[in-house]
Amino acid sequence: MTLSPPLNFLIGVGDFPTILATTTEATLEAEADGATVLGGVLLSLVVIYLASKLGGEIFARLNLPPVLGDLVGGVVVGVSVFNLIVFPETGAEATDSLVFRFIQATSDITPETLAASFHAESEVISVLSELGVIILLFEIGLESELGELLKYGPQAAIVAVVGVAAPFAMGTAGLMTIFHVAAIPAIFAGAALTATSIGITAKVLAEINKLSSKEGQIIIGAAVLDDVLGIIVLAVVASLVKTGEVQVTGILYLTVSAGVFLIGSILLGRLLAPYFIALVKELKTRGPLLIASLIVVFVFSYVAAAIQLESILGAFAAGLILGETEKQHEIEEQVIPVADMLVPVFFVVVGARTDLAVLNPAVPSNREGLIIATFLIVVAIVGKVITGYTIFGQPDTNKLAIGVGMIPRGEVGLVFAAVGSASGALSEALEAAIVVMVIITTFLAPPLLRVVLERGAKPVEEVQS
Repeated sequence: MTLSPPLNFLIGVGDFPTILATTTEATLEAEADGATVLGGVLLSLVVIYLASKLGGEIFARLNLPPVLGDLVGGVVVGVSVFNLIVFPETGAEATDSLVFRFIQATSDITPETLAASFHAESEVISVLSELGVIILLFEIGLESELGELLKYGPQAAIVAVVGVAAPFAMGTAGLMTIFHVAAIPAIFAGAALTATSIGITAKVLAEINKLSSKEGQIIIGAAVLDDVLGIIVLAVVASLVKTGEVQVTGILYLTVSAGVFLIGSILLGRLLAPYFIALVKELKTRGPLLIASLIVVFVFSYVAAAIQLESILGAFAAGLILGETEKQHEIEEQVIPVADMLVPVFFVVVGARTDLAVLNPAVPSNREGLIIATFLIVVAIVGKVITGYTIFGQPDTNKLAIGVGMIPRGEVGLVFAAVGSASGALSEALEAAIVVMVIITTFLAPPLLRVVLERGAKPVEEVQS
């Protein structure tokens, strides 16, 4: 999940940066050089793919989720270690990036043009990262069965609601009573605990062939609903920070638009799906099915973003719809190369943006944040794990796996931290605590989910044998 620009009218963030860099050429003293931007993008992609492959291969050989290798690879090449790939929204400059220092050393370019090119290159990489998560959620939608999602819809709804309410209540109350944090900062930090990174969990489920399982379908359904609820919570809290009151009309708009979009897109898509297939069969040029499918994905993603939802919800809905057609397997096969090219960009960028410096206790300013972070981590894990145990009447369900699948905050938690920091609602210690919580939950969840799911499957296999 990333913060969609249209959400700004609700929370008043149009005058400060979001998690994505928003600096444009117009705000810089010099214009970016096209050749430099292209060179920066190409070298950054080389670094990203190397980090993804090396990290993924190492973790696969350790019997750990390859996606964790992508994240760790991103940390290594990012701001925490080698500074090969850095982003201006973290405070980095062009000269902090080894890629741009190499470009500067091998070309005749002014510092001003280099800085402008660095900002432009960061925007391109961020966009490619967003495309990566859109394609990932489209893949997940293709592999999910709409009937199964509807079948487990009530359970997923319960998991999502509890997964938002429990950590929010525990986090806010704990910060206010134990650490004596003021109400608004405590509420914002509590809201950051509600997030779930659907991309990370979905990737792990796909890697271990558990996406179509009962647990996998409940987790995905709950994560999608959690994403919608997360947008609403963020809007409520940011509105409270800015104006001191909640804009009820805006919240109602988000809630209604989310329901109408998800239900309406699926109904309309199923109605038009036969015409889509008929059209594809009539096309004679190269790649008709893939191109037509991508058009559907991007249209749905745009509509979702345009009504202040997340673009990934549109991509997921498009996947569900096209997954119901006779061309499902063909689409899956053809979209794999596209996913292989774009999805690693998303995960490596998430890792590259992660600053492990906040974990250094030798820095005095980090110590208070680490103490609060310990509390937030416990709440972040417990508040999600208990969600699996809210499902009743299904004794054969791996409830622990469902709860663990909701743990990772990933880029979603970083959005909350960025908005809270930019609005002035969070102190340095509290902001650092949220970042630490995001880091730990993001890296802990993939291997833990794999262990829980695989162990949960053993008794069933033994019985069958």
